[in-house]
Amino acid sequence: MPFTIIGELLNTSRPGIQKAVAQRDANTIQQLVKSQEEKGAAYIDINTGAGIQTEIQDMQWLIRTVQAVASVPLCIDSPDPHVLESAWDILDKPPMINSISLEKNRFPQMLDLLKGRDCQVVALCMDDTGMPKTSAQVCHRAHALVSGLAGILDPDAIWIDPLVGPVSTHTGNGLMALEAVAAIKKEIPGIKTVCGLSNISFGLPSRRIINRNFLTLMINQGLDGAIMDPLDQDLTAAIKTTQMLLGQDDYCMGFMDHCAANPIHS
Repeated sequence: MPFTIIGELLNTSRPGIQKAVAQRDANTIQQLVKSQEEKGAAYIDINTGAGIQTEIQDMQWLIRTVQAVASVPLCIDSPDPHVLESAWDILDKPPMINSISLEKNRFPQMLDLLKGRDCQVVALCMDDTGMPKTSAQVCHRAHALVSGLAGILDPDAIWIDPLVGPVSTHTGNGLMALEAVAAIKKEIPGIKTVCGLSNISFGLPSRRIINRNFLTLMINQGLDGAIMDPLDQDLTAAIKTTQMLLGQDDYCMGFMDHCAANPIHS
C-alpha cells in the first residue's frame, strides 16, 4: 500500500494561515492546496482550532474554499464533535476525521457522530490519564480503540495514532513510538498507523533532518501514513527511498517516478 501523506499546512496555528482564514484570502489557501496535492498529499488536513470563538465558521469557509480546487479528500482536524458535525453536510468526499480518543468526555460523543458515516478516522492513543508512558500503554489503548469502534467502522477505516511526543522533553519518546507501531502492527493485523510527524522534533534545532530520519525508522516499523509537510522534498524523497530499500517498491518504479518528477539532490 502506498504511504499516505496527509498535508499539514492548512492549520491556523500557523500565523500566515490564521491571517489568510481571518481575511478570507481564498487565493493563498488554494495555492497551498494545489502545492500539497502536486507533491503527493492524499488528504488535505484542515484545522481552524486557533480561532476558538470562530472555529465552526472558519472550518466551513475553509472546507468550501479547499474543495473548490482539491481533487483529494479532506482530513477534518478538531477535537470538538460540534465542529466535526458542522462539516458533514458540506463535504463532497468521504473525509478522514482527526480524531477520536478514549477520553470519557469525547469517546461516546464521537461514536455517535461516526455511526453510519462513510469516513476514515484517526484514533489517538489518549485516555483520561494523559499521554502514554510506555509502548505497552500505547498498544493497550490501541486495542481499546479498535474494540470500541467495532460495529461503527470497518477496521480498514481506522488509523491508530500512537501519540508521538517530542524527544526534547524525553529522549525515550522516539523509541517508544517505534516500539508501539511495531507492536500494534503485530498484535492487530491489518490495522493502519499514522502519526503527527513533526511532534518528534518540537523544541529542537534542525527539525527537518530529525523528522526525516524519524520517518524512515517509523516506516521500517510499519507506519502507514503521516501528517506532514509534503513540500519538504527531502522528506518525500525519504519515503520513496525507504520503501524501495524495504522491498516495498516493485522494480524501484515508485522511486524512479519520484526522481523524474522531483529531482533528488544527492
